[in-house]
Amino acid sequence: MKDPLHFFAAFDHKKAFQVTLWSIWLSGVLLIALSLYATQTLPSLEDQDQEHIRAPRNSRQGFVNSTSPKITIFSAPDLLNGPPGPRNVLALRSWLALSPYLTVVLFSRHPSVVAFAGPFGPRVSVEPNFDFTFLGTPFFHSMVARSLASTSDISVLTDFETILLPDFISTLSYAHKLDYDWLLFAPLRSVSNFPFQLDEAGKNWLGKNGKRIRTQKMQEFLAQSWQWNCHEGRMLMAWSNRGLPIHTGVLPPFLYGKGLHNHWVINEAMSSELRFVFDASWTITSFYVKDLDQWSEQLVEGYNFSNIKNRSWENVGNSHLGSLYGSLYFHGDNYSNIVKHFKCASQNLFINTAESIAYSFEQQSSLRLWKRRILHPRREKKTMECIHAITSLGRNMACSVKHQLDLSRPLYLPFSLESLLSVIADKNKTIILAVAGYSYKDMLMSWVCRLRSLLITNFVVCALDHDVYQFSVLQGLPVFEDPLAPSNISFDDCHFGTKCFQRVTKSKSRLVLQILKLGYNVLMSDVDVYWFKNPLPLLYSFGSAILVAQSDEYKETGPINLPRRMNSGFYFARSDDTTIAGMEKVVKHAARSNLSEQPSFYDSLCGEGGSYRLGDDRCLEPETKLTVHFLDRDLFPNGAYQNLWEKRKWKSACLEKDCFILHNNWISGRRKKLQTRFMQYLNKESRRKSVREASTSLNLSLQSNDFTVRIVHAGGREELYLNALFASQLMENYPGLCVAWPKVFKNPHKSFLWPEEKLLPGQKYYLIPCTTAQKLIGRHPEKVKEKQPCEGSKKVSYGNIVVDVDRDDSDEYIFSAKDFYTSKERWSSCLLKRSEVKKPS
Repeated sequence: MKDPLHFFAAFDHKKAFQVTLWSIWLSGVLLIALSLYATQTLPSLEDQDQEHIRAPRNSRQGFVNSTSPKITIFSAPDLLNGPPGPRNVLALRSWLALSPYLTVVLFSRHPSVVAFAGPFGPRVSVEPNFDFTFLGTPFFHSMVARSLASTSDISVLTDFETILLPDFISTLSYAHKLDYDWLLFAPLRSVSNFPFQLDEAGKNWLGKNGKRIRTQKMQEFLAQSWQWNCHEGRMLMAWSNRGLPIHTGVLPPFLYGKGLHNHWVINEAMSSELRFVFDASWTITSFYVKDLDQWSEQLVEGYNFSNIKNRSWENVGNSHLGSLYGSLYFHGDNYSNIVKHFKCASQNLFINTAESIAYSFEQQSSLRLWKRRILHPRREKKTMECIHAITSLGRNMACSVKHQLDLSRPLYLPFSLESLLSVIADKNKTIILAVAGYSYKDMLMSWVCRLRSLLITNFVVCALDHDVYQFSVLQGLPVFEDPLAPSNISFDDCHFGTKCFQRVTKSKSRLVLQILKLGYNVLMSDVDVYWFKNPLPLLYSFGSAILVAQSDEYKETGPINLPRRMNSGFYFARSDDTTIAGMEKVVKHAARSNLSEQPSFYDSLCGEGGSYRLGDDRCLEPETKLTVHFLDRDLFPNGAYQNLWEKRKWKSACLEKDCFILHNNWISGRRKKLQTRFMQYLNKESRRKSVREASTSLNLSLQSNDFTVRIVHAGGREELYLNALFASQLMENYPGLCVAWPKVFKNPHKSFLWPEEKLLPGQKYYLIPCTTAQKLIGRHPEKVKEKQPCEGSKKVSYGNIVVDVDRDDSDEYIFSAKDFYTSKERWSSCLLKRSEVKKPS
């Protein structure tokens, strides 16, 4: 008989051996299953061609965020209808009830909005640092820039009267789990009756009887009466905040709430392909209550706007901008074919109405939701019913904005000079006047942005031509046209000493006299004057019957009131009888003179040769008794004093001296002025600050990009050129790169430029490797073959690109705008030597 211990030991050994075999077998089965799963989730070549729903490239693989997203809603109160009221309270409470992780930012500088936001606590804040027109209308681009700079996971932009229900949060939470950048929108519907209120705690909705009501019941009630008017353009937009822009290119200075800007952004976002764009109208309940008495006689910021209620010029301005910028003018059809998000049987689906097919993002453990291999069509009966219903309703909601894009509509402000001054002047009835023609519009915007950054708003612009008048209206500036302005003002040849300059300067003194006679003090400032701080408090201290002017003396020692050293580009005149009489003498003298107005100022008020001088810094005109005081040059330096403009750190040097301004005179020519001040400052600031850190005032100056040529490199870096240049210049500077229009990724065969073609200010161009250009064109064989130069030819040239029609480019992996902006390393590795670029014969 064997030892029992030996038996149990042998039994245990046998059992362990069997367990090991089972483990090996199970491991093999598991590895095979994982391999099959991985194979199924990889997109096939066939799947890559099936783009019923287009996704942006370079999606963020494996993005997982199980926490509730942080959401910030941005909005701007419309104070034209009075201070915030009950409808705004209801809207704001509906937002705060959605999630404890939701905050609100209101764009306004008005005290009534600050007072309104206070009781709602720290979750509601007021943002005063944004750009707006002289009537207080916010600039849409400034609001978007601030929203993109938010640290929240999701930014939302909507009307201040928008009421939101809980499905808003569920939709955004679902979108937050997607592994790529997205932009959703939902047009706002209107209702004439909304008999529901939130309880005191702001948690639950109550019906007429004061009892709690379910969201579904409210939605059923709303569905019976709400309406949608796409032409109003009211919309909710939301996007993921991961550092990617919404679209490529510049966002024009649209006025918020004045039409088109939402449609424009959606169109550009879809064209750019940086984000997945979808319509969330079916999963977000967003609406507003109609205002039957639309206009109010309330005073807004101290002014009664009852006489300008129909501010139609603002909508006309947006129409012009929508036509001039981007591609909306060419794609202004309805948005019925945009991918729509909806829920069917508690399942999130996306529908392409053009294909009548819905797709579900099946959530894998890694949450890689946009893999085309796992987008399975849903053909179940319930799903198909949903598709049919949404497709039918989508046809009824089709919206076209083509009729709103009309450049023929006149663009003007319905103000006389006197009425405009009454709106703009400060409490002391003082106006800051700038006079500019179209050739100086870039410096005008730099000047305007600087004043706005100093919170100075009592400025007005006199337009010397109709082009700069329309430009100023589009930029939201208070502007009037001078009917007596000289014609044929040269673009580049209107600097000091020219006949053009003489004619223009005489207009300035005449306009100052006209405004003084209307009862307003005038601070005349040329647009080439850089402002460090507001000089008006100091200028007021000089009292009446004193005209205060900058000295043009360049010597660092000695008198500053020497003959003809009075600068007529910066002076302050009070609206009193003595000053008006003195200005009349200046205007009469200038009318008889063959010189500019500047010598007339000195000869009239200080006497020829300085015969009326008093001391080293004053003059006294004996007939009118008007005193001229020359300003301290350390505080108000001219362009030649101490060579400040020549210093590398001219700004720091002026701040150390406690300067109020620095004049960019003593430099002849518009181009040189731009080189020494505007472009130097703009380029320095744009390099130093990222988009998230840029101030709104600088942002506005960047909006006038129609005076620079923008060259975009791989990775998004931009070069700015002040003047037009030939494509060949860039090709020489960057061997192996080709110049193309931004539409190159969609229509490459019409996008490349020949070396002799000019690149014009106001336009944007891409620099891409010529090998990639060949492959882009090769992907359009049907278009290439149509342009073959002769029968049997296998190669076709476009610009400096020679295309091999038969070439196989299936291995290329960069064919989108997003790749261009986000894949600098991959693109730079494609560079060719210049000798490898084939030129057309």
